[in-house]
Amino acid sequence: MTSTSSTSTYSALSSYGWDENWADAFAPHAAEGLLPGRVVRVDRGQCDVVTADGVLRADTAFVTPHDPLRVVCTGDWVAVDPDGGNPRYVRTYLPRRTAFVRSTSSKRSEGQILAANVDHAIVAVSLAVELDLARIERFLALAWESGAQPVVVLTKADLVPDPVTLAYLVQDVETAAPGVPVLSVSAEQGEGLDVLAAVVSGGTAVLLGQSGAGKSTLANALLGEDVMGVQAIRDVDGKGRHTTTTRNLLALPGGGVLIDTPGLRGVGLFDAGSGVDQVFAEIAELAEECRFHDCAHESEPGCAVLAAIDSGALPERRLESYRKLMRENQRIVAKTDARVRAEIRKEYKRRGAIGKAAMEAKRGGLR
Repeated sequence: MTSTSSTSTYSALSSYGWDENWADAFAPHAAEGLLPGRVVRVDRGQCDVVTADGVLRADTAFVTPHDPLRVVCTGDWVAVDPDGGNPRYVRTYLPRRTAFVRSTSSKRSEGQILAANVDHAIVAVSLAVELDLARIERFLALAWESGAQPVVVLTKADLVPDPVTLAYLVQDVETAAPGVPVLSVSAEQGEGLDVLAAVVSGGTAVLLGQSGAGKSTLANALLGEDVMGVQAIRDVDGKGRHTTTTRNLLALPGGGVLIDTPGLRGVGLFDAGSGVDQVFAEIAELAEECRFHDCAHESEPGCAVLAAIDSGALPERRLESYRKLMRENQRIVAKTDARVRAEIRKEYKRRGAIGKAAMEAKRGGLR
């Protein structure tokens, strides 16, 4: 690729996130005459790729490995055939900077990649229903693990007209999301959109949340036009149907790009131990003060975490949520890691011995 064409490519793709680092990574493929582009949608073995020549349809047959985490996904930067073939083919994709991955619903230990090269993970949470802090923590664990910066957006803020009540709801979420910006937004009334637009203008953002969280309405508000379809929400439970059925990457008028995703009913962890630790940073800090380095924070003497529970400094709900996510993550990792399986068996035996000793002590006290 000549310097003139490189400049043209940079100019045409810069609004989709193309930069000098991507250009350097693509250089070997440019030498082969391949065309750089970003995947804006994947569907049935083919994908839409935005290039300097416009959006083209390409086949992914050459980049469809058995590993589901290595398939082409929305947000990937790829190398496609130049003019000629019909269809054109994706020949490879550039190494990902970040990847948002969840476990599949199958019993096998497999991950599903939802989006690649994401800078901000926007977790949309509807204020039309009661807050589920544990679910928010689950989304945040996956977001932190991906390498992206999470942002929690409380949608439909116009349904909470009392500012004091709204402030308390924001505070509750902030407690469950240390280090994460929490914004309240009303797409219907345009409140809070300027702040969110400023956050996402500097890169790629992925929009996540359950069906009915208002993601498509939020996407339309950020885009400034009705690009994404919107469906009514059921009055019974505040849930909606999947308006978005594929992951779509769209350029924002104020800068940056947005990946809108289908509503996620299940959000299973996939090797997200560091993400869980990030969500529960205060528990990780307390754990460093425990008497035993392998403290399980259950009944051990000198446990700083339990002491914080007793003093009221740490809500018990947070510890229960932490335990649940850590157990789930361990089970996923153990399916492919024999060492982790052995550690889990060892831990079960240790707990069994503690329980047995407690029962024997209780029986001795009754004599």
